[in-house]
Amino acid sequence: MQVATPIVKDLVFVGGGHTHAIVLRKFGMNPLPGVRLTLITNLVDTPYSGMLPCHISGLYDFDESHIDLRPLSRFANCQLLMDRAVAIDVANQQVICAHHPPVAFDVLSIDTGSTPATVAVPGAQEYAIPAKPVPDLLKAWAGFLEEVQHSAPGPISFAVVGGGVGGVELTLNMQMRLWHLLDELGRSRDDLTIHLFHRGEEIANGRNRSTRKLLHRRFVERGVQLHLQESVCAIEPVGDDQRRVRCESGLVVECDRVFWVTNASSPGWIQGSGLATDDDGFLLVKDTLQSCSHPHVFAAGDVATMQNHPRPKAGVFAVRQGPPLFHNLQAYLKREPLQPFAPQKQYLNIIDTGDGSAIASRGPFTFESKLMRAWKNRIDRKFMSLFSAFPDMGAESPSRGQPEIAAAPAPSMYCAGCGSKVGSDVLRRALARLAISPTSLKKGGNNLTVGSQTDHVLVGLASPDDAAVVRVPPGKLMVHTVDFFNALVDDPFVFGQIVVKHCLNDLYAMGAEPQTVLAIATLPHATTDKQTETLFHLLSGVQKALMATQTPLVGGHTTEGEQLALGLACNGLVEESALLPKGGMQPGEALILTQPLGTGTLFAADMQKKAKGRWIENAIAHMIQPSATAMQVFRQHGVTACTDVTGFGLLGHLLEMVEAAQVAVSLELTNLPLLEGAMNTLQQGLVSSLQPQNLQAARALANAAAYAQRPDYPILFDPQTAGGLLATVPSDRATDCVAQLRDRGYPAATRIGTVQPFRAAQPPITIEAW
Repeated sequence: MQVATPIVKDLVFVGGGHTHAIVLRKFGMNPLPGVRLTLITNLVDTPYSGMLPCHISGLYDFDESHIDLRPLSRFANCQLLMDRAVAIDVANQQVICAHHPPVAFDVLSIDTGSTPATVAVPGAQEYAIPAKPVPDLLKAWAGFLEEVQHSAPGPISFAVVGGGVGGVELTLNMQMRLWHLLDELGRSRDDLTIHLFHRGEEIANGRNRSTRKLLHRRFVERGVQLHLQESVCAIEPVGDDQRRVRCESGLVVECDRVFWVTNASSPGWIQGSGLATDDDGFLLVKDTLQSCSHPHVFAAGDVATMQNHPRPKAGVFAVRQGPPLFHNLQAYLKREPLQPFAPQKQYLNIIDTGDGSAIASRGPFTFESKLMRAWKNRIDRKFMSLFSAFPDMGAESPSRGQPEIAAAPAPSMYCAGCGSKVGSDVLRRALARLAISPTSLKKGGNNLTVGSQTDHVLVGLASPDDAAVVRVPPGKLMVHTVDFFNALVDDPFVFGQIVVKHCLNDLYAMGAEPQTVLAIATLPHATTDKQTETLFHLLSGVQKALMATQTPLVGGHTTEGEQLALGLACNGLVEESALLPKGGMQPGEALILTQPLGTGTLFAADMQKKAKGRWIENAIAHMIQPSATAMQVFRQHGVTACTDVTGFGLLGHLLEMVEAAQVAVSLELTNLPLLEGAMNTLQQGLVSSLQPQNLQAARALANAAAYAQRPDYPILFDPQTAGGLLATVPSDRATDCVAQLRDRGYPAATRIGTVQPFRAAQPPITIEAW
């Protein structure tokens, strides 16, 4: 059987900056067979510096001014790991992450941008708002705007510390946004006072003289109070809401907010990496954008300094580094000559003034006009369109004919005579990295033995054999369930956690406590090293999710295939009197759902690169949240019946409960909790392939015709992965039950209906909506 080229090399990107965004798009256009791409970033929406000031002013919305890395990663066939790099182990070629297991690389590229410089000024860290990280700045700015909007008329003031180009542009655009808000509120613009503190004699140092003079004139005309040649020595609180700025000269200014826009620095973990750096701690790179000390490490953007061509930390240089970085990464992987890159010495710099005009400078020349702003808008929108309008890269992909990467013999043909088994070496090495050391593995086989050894496991971790042996306590019932599915996310560590949540939900829905788990995993074709890496991350995710329940993974099996897949066979124990069959609900009881709906439509959209990254990350946060605590809460409130909402959708699983109990239900459609973005994707007609089959459950609706055209109607049939629990409790305890669920970490928990008496010859479910 012909299969895809096996994975033989790992190219890992740390950071989702402008340069990496361009490189990923180019890899999507020109992939390298045999190379696995991985992007590690803690921001799924990376701000585009060219549009950020005008996002502050309100000209651009969030999506217009941010690059969504999830659809871009989909296009590039790149694994997206949402995490923060905290170290680079160059010797062992691993990226150390805050929450993921170490990520191995053959080639590494770093584009994390800069970070806020360590502020030694007393009070600045506590009472000032730094310009980076940008998400924190935007959150603080939104809070300030909301405070102004809801405050009583009166004076408003803020200060900006730092009069470089960044501070100047931020000040002008913040002023314009607040002026517009005051206009909307019917208040005077004179209510606003702005202070700019700068150590230098002139603002916008680094720009030509005419630009500095023009900006100074604009600041004076717009009433910004300039405090030049002033060094801020302290930021102090004044009551609950005010700040006091103290300068070395003795100047003291009080204001509502202080924004800190001084020079940034390199990430702290760079200094301890062993990679060559400049005097300021930024990565030092050659003309090829390779590290001066480690040729298999590349760097670009603000985090890097070109040894022979130092340039200011500006977005224009990061963008220009995209094509040469892409070329040299591919050339290095293909063992071809790399090409040097020399950035331009002069470049066009455009400063948005927030009022529809812009100041452009190049060399000694300066221009200001609305046409310049319009031109910049056209340039920025064209650039951003690269990351939202992707070409169809189907059978005619430019990658056809590309040379494959080969570091070790890897067959392109795989037989099924071995049952597509993964070799025992992969298992042994993956288990060793998990700090699991079974005394032996079945000779010639590949049984997994991972997890916490417990008294009821007789044959498992301590003494692996042909099968696990588990003691069942007397008087207990054993509950069995199994499920298996292909990876719906490209992060094996997260996928492992999703599968555990999904599979254990069946046990919780029956009232059982998990006892043991068996796994079967399908690993993509790859070299031994690469399969070990994949299995290690997959089992790390499984292990993390199982640790919360103290449930051991006692065995399993691994196979090879076209794509990553995982299944779990789970066993649980329950007292017969505590068993929760679907048919236990009674008329008058309340129906409660613990988790929002929408994974089916969202991941259908994700496959088509039409889901926003923040929607998927929010969905994943719900999909990996264990249900054990939710069942504890239901128990405390007299739960009578329960199921989990998965592939059949809410209506399909509710119908199973209704038919088993021979009751009816009034379902509150408008009360259904929905995942962020689910309504948007449903309205685009983006639904799961299982949705048409689930629509058959509409036969159970007494008034489907009255609601079938509502935009929220399709969510009833949306299939869920790792969905929530659906349970009934006595109505007089429902309010307290929902409140406790939300307090215990299920913020979307909602009462969605009421059980009614059975109605003969009528569909059992009635929609209610207001």
